[in-house]
Amino acid sequence: MTASQRPLPKAELHLHIEGTLEPELAFELARRNGAELPWADPDELRAAYAFTELQSFLDLYYRLTDVLRTEQDFADLAEAYLRRAARAGVRHAEIFFDPQAHTSRGVELGTVVGGLVAALSESEQRHGISAQLILSFLRDLPAEDALRTLREAKPFLEHITAVGLDSAEVGHPPAKFREVFAEARALGLRCVAHAGEEGPPAYIAEALDVLGVERIDHGIRCMEDPELVARLVAEQIPLTVCPFSNVRLRCVDTLADHPLPAMLEAGLLVTVNSDDPSYFGGYVDDNFAGVRDALGLTEDQLRTLARNSFQASFLPPARKAELLASLGAP
Repeated sequence: MTASQRPLPKAELHLHIEGTLEPELAFELARRNGAELPWADPDELRAAYAFTELQSFLDLYYRLTDVLRTEQDFADLAEAYLRRAARAGVRHAEIFFDPQAHTSRGVELGTVVGGLVAALSESEQRHGISAQLILSFLRDLPAEDALRTLREAKPFLEHITAVGLDSAEVGHPPAKFREVFAEARALGLRCVAHAGEEGPPAYIAEALDVLGVERIDHGIRCMEDPELVARLVAEQIPLTVCPFSNVRLRCVDTLADHPLPAMLEAGLLVTVNSDDPSYFGGYVDDNFAGVRDALGLTEDQLRTLARNSFQASFLPPARKAELLASLGAP
């Protein structure tokens, strides 16, 4: 591979590990664990990845978590992602995991964290990728359940960098989780939240002001509110945008309609990520190639997106500077 063919070094900041479960691995884990899947083979399962909106995706997503049962399952899932991410040019990954999707079906939190950490602890050595975990709460469940999950996670906090908020957005405003995020901040955890994907721009401001988040996941609907855009630019709040996801979940009609160029033009600290790549048709390098081709982004704009990803990360300054240097001078 020549230097021009090599993918840009980048960080991936919006990646759900459960969303990297490829159909082939799902069937392998189902056989290992004696789990029944209602599809004949991986091809039939892949054909089911046709979503009309967020909820139809979530229904399938949570159905497939049933194959994840042991530490080895979670380790294999993370290792498969890391191998693919290395080919995509990922040098640092901040990875969401959804404990409630597993503890609700009898899988202990320690099993989930133990399996993920087994893979991530060797990631830098094996794949050249530093990695951090973000414990994400399911916003369509009661806030009390999230608070209980946070408290159950206390023995594992040495392995967790931040908390996040995901799942069905509409009807579940950030303020619902005020107490949970206040306790997370008191524990020394960084805070992020999904906002402004299907939910209104007001959810973005609420996540910042009520939850005290440092980064907004998705955030594309900020473009409907010029005052909010001005604030995000002034405060340089990172937005972890997921173009393929936005199209597959019908938040944007086509990739050519995506607001990413306007977001860059406005001066927003925007990054490109894959979200749930197995379900949405591409990993982060595929997303970069997709927006380049559909939106006509220049090499300088793509480099800006990569630079933003390191700038927006929760890395310590020395590692951040090292990775920024790998992109060359601005």
